[in-house]
Amino acid sequence: MFDFDRVIDRRGTHASKWDMMAKLSGITAADAIPMWVADMDFAAPPGVTEELTALVTRAVHGYYADTGSWANALAGWMARRHGLSIDPAWVSPTPGVVSALGLILQAVTEPGDEVVVFPPAYHAFRKIILANERRILDAQLSLRQGRYMMDLDALATQLTPRTKIVFFCSPHNPGGTVWSVEEIRALATFCAERNLILVSDEIHCDLLLGGAKHTPTLSAAPEIADRLITCVAATKTFNLAGAHVGACFTSNPLLKQKIDARIAASGLSSYNAFGMIATEAAWRTGDAWLDALLAYLTGSHDIFSTRIERAAPGARSMRLDATYLAWVDFSGTGLPAENVAARIKDRARIYVSPGEQFGPGGATWLRFNFATPRPILNEALDRLDDAFKDLRK
Repeated sequence: MFDFDRVIDRRGTHASKWDMMAKLSGITAADAIPMWVADMDFAAPPGVTEELTALVTRAVHGYYADTGSWANALAGWMARRHGLSIDPAWVSPTPGVVSALGLILQAVTEPGDEVVVFPPAYHAFRKIILANERRILDAQLSLRQGRYMMDLDALATQLTPRTKIVFFCSPHNPGGTVWSVEEIRALATFCAERNLILVSDEIHCDLLLGGAKHTPTLSAAPEIADRLITCVAATKTFNLAGAHVGACFTSNPLLKQKIDARIAASGLSSYNAFGMIATEAAWRTGDAWLDALLAYLTGSHDIFSTRIERAAPGARSMRLDATYLAWVDFSGTGLPAENVAARIKDRARIYVSPGEQFGPGGATWLRFNFATPRPILNEALDRLDDAFKDLRK
């Protein structure tokens, strides 16, 4: 019903993933393969294309108004897919989740305040914190039995009077960990006891592999709703990143008022019509497409993990419960990190995300985006196989 094997040529279409590759990586080969930014190479759900086609056909593109049906669509999606009941009145549209994080920082913290991050973690956390003149407090994750775990006892010793807020990535990027209810509740209790605002970035919550189940932080710990802000989007789920539309929601009216005030002060209360219509259509019509996508991604991850570990003996691909971003540790190969990176860049002509950009704990790791048609994925794996062939002698 959905052809995820279809190769769509994105070169020369203003696609950051493909058209910025040479500038950012230095890989100038015409056959270079991008496996870096979190952007899929699949066509969007048919319902999205139909709504956008209707919009273009009307040929009148004035201001967008009334976010009510959009917020209702989000609420319906969260109820269907995650069993979470939210009031549409809690929802604030934003120009993406990263923008939401910046607005939240401005709303509830001051310059110089500390923001807890659990590295290795999504690199945009670090960028938006520093850009807003806040400080990063790293609470490094520990790796146990093939998955990441939080060490809240260690974090307790690091807190200062300037620690005000926690950025929690759930599911985790880049590790793909789906946190248990117990882990989420422990973090929520930690925040409540220390008067910290908890921001739960759940943008990858729909991208669950192999039957994994995501528990929204609000479901796991409803008792901390007064200090919880959740960020979500349709953009990662349905490959609509170019829409630049996200959402944050909180049941605390004071927190919402503060966030909405920052949105207004930044001139962001007028919305991109194309993005709002596309994301609403995705939430309303995208269930079957997503179910098919998840089966495809699960298969692709199995292929990727098996082949990368066989290609580079000693490499280890972390068990992935969510996302389409494989997190691979090359420390066991015995090669210096720069040698691994050079093989992938120069021999395989593949651009991947370097692990160090995700903060402490990422130095020997690389992140690979495998959300691409199997013909491209298999070509990339053939090249990786060749790039490390001397290690298999």
